[in-house]
Amino acid sequence: MTIWFRQHLFAMKSAFGHLRASPGNFLFNVLVVAIALALPIAGLTLIENIRPVSSQLSIEPEISIFVSPETARANATALSIPIKKLLKEKGITANLSFIPKDKALASLEQSSNLTEVLSTLGGNPLPDAYILSMSNADAGKIDDLVENIRQMPDVDIVQLDSAWVKRLAALMQIMQLGLMLLAATLAVVVIVVVFNATRLQVISHQAEISVTRLLGATNSFIHKPYYYTGALLGLLAGGMALGMIAASLHPLNKAIAEFAKLYASEFHLLPLGIVQSLILLAVSMVLGLIGVFLSVRRQLARAS
Repeated sequence: MTIWFRQHLFAMKSAFGHLRASPGNFLFNVLVVAIALALPIAGLTLIENIRPVSSQLSIEPEISIFVSPETARANATALSIPIKKLLKEKGITANLSFIPKDKALASLEQSSNLTEVLSTLGGNPLPDAYILSMSNADAGKIDDLVENIRQMPDVDIVQLDSAWVKRLAALMQIMQLGLMLLAATLAVVVIVVVFNATRLQVISHQAEISVTRLLGATNSFIHKPYYYTGALLGLLAGGMALGMIAASLHPLNKAIAEFAKLYASEFHLLPLGIVQSLILLAVSMVLGLIGVFLSVRRQLARAS
């Protein structure tokens, strides 16, 4: 065990010695890798901030049916009969609620500051309406149901209120898939950068490696300093990328806050949590180790 610790301690000292010999090249490689890592980290930060908002939105289909304004109240209330019959034919379980235009106007006056504006209209501009709430139904059945209701007499407008929520969920899936593809592509970029940086480092230390081999050093002993260098490069690059994203959130939140005020919201972007940050740091270290592993084995195999 003492020999194992001594070997790793020597490898760490040798790795830091290599860095002191060419700190500029090392820092430049750290910067390049950090920029590559910053893109998927920024995408992950955005998705993690949007996901709680989208998960709070109801995706239960809800259809708003607006009766023609000139339709009499008796005809408007009688419209529930063909709607319920249509639901039964489609095999859709739903809750149908009738909202008189007087009730809709009173609700609008209570929930907004438009009381004075509405009073100047001289009448109620809102139509009678139905709200059709469905806990679960096939998307094809819902679209077909909407088209059939539109064709009913005395129906003016039919609106599927949850359609935009479904589009948002689909957009989230596309963003997650795109982020995975971007992360995979940039992971290859990181490995290539570390691979080339290590290759140049091994070439510059070729004489030192030859002497070490003559003294009986094994390949494992020779590889260790480069592994520590790759792990340190990945760790520093990951930390720099996280710092860059965290620093960019402050000016972004200022602009977002002004925009959110227009919608009476307080939405703002938060940096990734500690657990997620530690996972990303570990991933960046692994990428650095993979690049070093491939480069060192290939380069030293050529030299042997």
